[in-house]
Amino acid sequence: MARLGVLGGTFDPVHLGHLAVGRAAAAALTLDDVRLVPSHVPPHRAIGPRASGYHRFAMAALAALGEPGWTVSDVELRRDGPSYSVDTLTAVAAEGWTATQIFFLIGADAFAEIAMWSRYPAVLDLAHFVVVTRPGTTHDDVRARVPALAPRMVAAADVGTRTTPGIVLLNAATPDVSSTEIRARAARGASLAGLVTEPVEQYIRRHRLYA
Repeated sequence: MARLGVLGGTFDPVHLGHLAVGRAAAAALTLDDVRLVPSHVPPHRAIGPRASGYHRFAMAALAALGEPGWTVSDVELRRDGPSYSVDTLTAVAAEGWTATQIFFLIGADAFAEIAMWSRYPAVLDLAHFVVVTRPGTTHDDVRARVPALAPRMVAAADVGTRTTPGIVLLNAATPDVSSTEIRARAARGASLAGLVTEPVEQYIRRHRLYA
């Protein structure tokens, strides 16, 4: 059975922290494809993205070029209103992935807020959730925030035996990078090396994003 990873985010811009989450999940779960999904209107952000959807999609595509088997989807950019993960996972399932396991890739910091998501807990029934550790948020933090989800939590090696979606807690060394920091550095004309891929940095410079 094929395995598809779905990695969503504002990607304003996409950075090495995002890519590290995708790589860790792809390696641990032998994913056949990782799909980056830039959001249209992030529902939990008071201020919208600085870069347009066009530019954020383009940067995600440039980042994906360096990762074998990775693709980019505009499913949220084409949809009006807030970009809810439940709608995205429903759309992915409707594409005909009946012989595919779908894995929703997410950082532990974001998953700690899962109880605030639209149509929680039903959203957890649409895919396996892969929760990757992020700087400042451990899996112990996640367990403390959502103790009711403990029965769903499984090891990566056991997820294939489940008949219902599970939650995989995945430890990985992901860099402490934030899009806010990148935008501030770009505004000052500072180097973005070690924060984004080189093609993404060149794109930001060429189009004067965040200046």
